[in-house]
Amino acid sequence: MDFQYRLQNLWSLAGRPSCPPLLAMASRMQMAALTCLSLLLLWSQVPGAQGQKFQFGPCQVKGVLPQKLWEAFWAVKDTMQAQDNITSVRLLRQEVLQNVSAAESCYLVHTLLEFYLKTVFKNYHDRTVEVRTLKSFSTLANNFVLIVSQLQPSQENEMFAIRDSAHRRFLLFRRAFKQLDMEAALTKALGEVDVLLTWMQKFYKF
Repeated sequence: MDFQYRLQNLWSLAGRPSCPPLLAMASRMQMAALTCLSLLLLWSQVPGAQGQKFQFGPCQVKGVLPQKLWEAFWAVKDTMQAQDNITSVRLLRQEVLQNVSAAESCYLVHTLLEFYLKTVFKNYHDRTVEVRTLKSFSTLANNFVLIVSQLQPSQENEMFAIRDSAHRRFLLFRRAFKQLDMEAALTKALGEVDVLLTWMQKFYKF
C-alpha cells in the first residue's frame, strides 16, 4: 500500500488531532500529546518512512524502493522472458556481477543503468506500446533515472584501478549485447532486469 495513503489513514483514524488551545484542560492536552506521539511511532514503522537507501560504495541513492522496481518488472517478466529464444547467451553473467567490490559498485551500476536508459529503454519504447507494457517500463526507466542522477563516481586519479575494473566488467556485458541482433539483444537485456535488481538489492541498507 502506498506510504502516503497509509499515513493519511492513520491520521484519519486518530481523528486528525491538532495542538490544543491554551485554555484547554490539562488532561485533554496530555491526550493530544500522547496521540501525536503514537502517530509518530506508527509513521516511523511504515516501510520507506525512514532512511533506507542504496549504498554503492561511497555513493548513496535515496528515494527509490526496491519493491517498486520489482513490481514494475514482474508486470512484464513473463512477456519479456517468453520472447527470449536465445537461452545459451547471458548478458549479466557472473564475470560482470560476481564479487564486485563496494568501491567498484558505484561505477558499475552507473554505467549499466545509463546503458539501459540510453540504449535498451530508448530503442524498445515503440514495442512497449505494442505489447501494452509502457507503464511498467516507464516506472523502471524513471527510477533508473533517479538512481543515476544521485550517483557521483569519484574521478580522482587514485581511483583509476577501481574505475578500470568496473569498466572491464561493463565491456563484457556490452560485448555480449552487441553480438546479438538488436531485437534479440533488447529482449534479453530486458528479460535480465531481475538479475540486475537482485544484484542491486545487495547494496540496499535499512
